[in-house]
Amino acid sequence: MKSWFLAARPKTLPAAVVPVWVGAMPWLVDGDPLTGSWLLFALTLASCLCIQIATNLFNDAIDHRKGADTAARLGPVRATASGLLSPRAVMTGALLFCGLAAALAIPLILARGWPIVAIGVVSLYFAYGYTGGPVPLAYRGLGELFVIVFFGFVAVLGSAFVQSGELEDWKSWRFGAQCGLYSAILIAINNLRDIDEDRSTGKRTLAVRFGPRFARFEIGMMGALAFTSLQLTSRGLGPAILIGVLLLILVHSLLASAVQRTPPGPIYNRYLGFAALQLLLFALFVTLREAFA
Repeated sequence: MKSWFLAARPKTLPAAVVPVWVGAMPWLVDGDPLTGSWLLFALTLASCLCIQIATNLFNDAIDHRKGADTAARLGPVRATASGLLSPRAVMTGALLFCGLAAALAIPLILARGWPIVAIGVVSLYFAYGYTGGPVPLAYRGLGELFVIVFFGFVAVLGSAFVQSGELEDWKSWRFGAQCGLYSAILIAINNLRDIDEDRSTGKRTLAVRFGPRFARFEIGMMGALAFTSLQLTSRGLGPAILIGVLLLILVHSLLASAVQRTPPGPIYNRYLGFAALQLLLFALFVTLREAFA
């Protein structure tokens, strides 16, 4: 069980939880009992978590098959590459989680129709296509773009659509961009940490293509873009909004500064924790603001 827990990569799961939370919260905390559904929220969250775990399992097995996880790895131990689990078992586990994600989405399809089918099919394909298939995104320098699109716009707007049945709320689009940017910081830090290993194995991430200076600039810029699009006003919540903003500024400033002054190494695993904390703080900020807006 410990090996499966390792392969599921629990530290990455906030990137699946936060977009669903942020997309649904405006309808769940608005004080109107006729809007929002906690049951649909729970099903959406569970389905997205299954897709994230499936993505991680596919990644674990496929990276091992392609030789991308080597003995020089600086990140956490990979279950397949270390021999804790067989590639076949990990691939089978990934497919089972894909099936579970589809089963959990059935009530969502019944509630909202074909758009959920479209979102689900594309998301399930890219759970595999992120590292596998004819054009593996992670190997083509498209990892950050993938995260912004799927862990930002698709997840947030899809969750909002489940709650409201519409996609005309521009606030959800803004939240999608912010979630995507904060989530992509996780990938950028991961790629900067693994730049030497990825370069040696032919994994052409943006860090490999453009170098560590670009990767550090990318991390700082994505956090700055996410912050500058925050909506800071809210009735009756001035001090809390201010505290939330200051915390986001502090965490990102510390993170960007640490990445700037530290060469890639195992300490970047700790920086990933800061990036995950930043994402969770953003979810808290949105929840408080929407509850009192």
